[in-house]
Amino acid sequence: MKKLGPIPDGFTTTNGELVIDGAPVSHWAGQTPAFVYSAAMLERRVAMLRSAMPDELAIHYAMKANPFPPLLSRMAGLVDGLDIASGGELRLAREAGVEPARISFAGPGKDDGELSDAIMAGITLNLESEGEARRAFAIGERLGIAPRLAIRVNPDFDLRGSGMKMGGGPRQFGIDAIRVPALVREILASGAEWRGFHIYAGSQALDAAAVIETQAATIALAARLGEESGVPVPHCNLGGGFGIPYFAGDTPLDIGAVGRALDGQLSKRPAILRDTAFAIELGRWLVGEAGVYLSRVLDVKESHGEIFAVIDGGLHHQLAASGNFGTVVRRNYPVAIANRMDTLTMERGQTIVGRLCTPIDRIAENAALPRIETGDTVAVFCAGAYGASASPADFLGHGKATEIIF
Repeated sequence: MKKLGPIPDGFTTTNGELVIDGAPVSHWAGQTPAFVYSAAMLERRVAMLRSAMPDELAIHYAMKANPFPPLLSRMAGLVDGLDIASGGELRLAREAGVEPARISFAGPGKDDGELSDAIMAGITLNLESEGEARRAFAIGERLGIAPRLAIRVNPDFDLRGSGMKMGGGPRQFGIDAIRVPALVREILASGAEWRGFHIYAGSQALDAAAVIETQAATIALAARLGEESGVPVPHCNLGGGFGIPYFAGDTPLDIGAVGRALDGQLSKRPAILRDTAFAIELGRWLVGEAGVYLSRVLDVKESHGEIFAVIDGGLHHQLAASGNFGTVVRRNYPVAIANRMDTLTMERGQTIVGRLCTPIDRIAENAALPRIETGDTVAVFCAGAYGASASPADFLGHGKATEIIF
């Protein structure tokens, strides 16, 4: 039997049904498969983060985590800035009413059209290479606009224990730290507006000590690069990397400890960074636990003594929960039978699968759950980040899931 991940705090039940923002899951009967996002949980999450972090620290939302337009509009009103990674995300950000001065654009493959649109709008470009910088210079000169340019730094370290390494060693992301000072001087000589550094070392970390260690190293690196470049650093994005508990045994990141340590680090920062504005960039931590994926059981069958419950959704909507989004060893997300949350008797060896013709379409494997019956509603938690937009919705033509913010 494989254990299920922990259900996030903030959800309640009534008459045995899961409740999301005051509405039981039966409210969405007939609308599955669906992602339901809690606006109240988003607001609480941002408030919790602001309370824990230093007052001077800006909070940015990395919209790659969830670009659903109504959710994006909500987040835009809660955070200080938005971090994008494509021209498509730029369009969505502008449609959400986000001012260009609040947007920064990272990503290792920006084409000339994206660079041009960003420069014309006055968005900060986080440069990923010297070649990208020189294309930005040329486009800015042609347009008669000084581009706003920061450098995404590939640091000499990574975020210890992170789910995805974004720095340290050879990476497609950013410019190696040793090469940064020369490019800073080239940016200044070009007449572009110098906007500082973006330093992102890793993601999905639950160890507060590792996050604290990385933030201290990031501040020290920004100071060293500023000194070597001979110019103050106007802005420094410290990255993010805050994780959420997906699997059995995971515990929440202690953001209180992270915030206290960061407050101390910023208060004693080197003189070169005295006037630097600092930000952190979070996606998953802000929105991940506020989303639930709901799917209806279409069929229950037995094979060689194992029970398979087939749902009307699957990995084409929730790729990450199937274990096919960067997970080395497949483990179960938090999953529940949402219409029978008060059932105490559990049946062992039940596997929830999607409707796709592939054996990797498994949403919960060999799990202990109430006896699953046709018509039940399956809830997959921690579905607010890297769900609908990060999954192959067109695979086999079953169509996209409904998205609802409530």
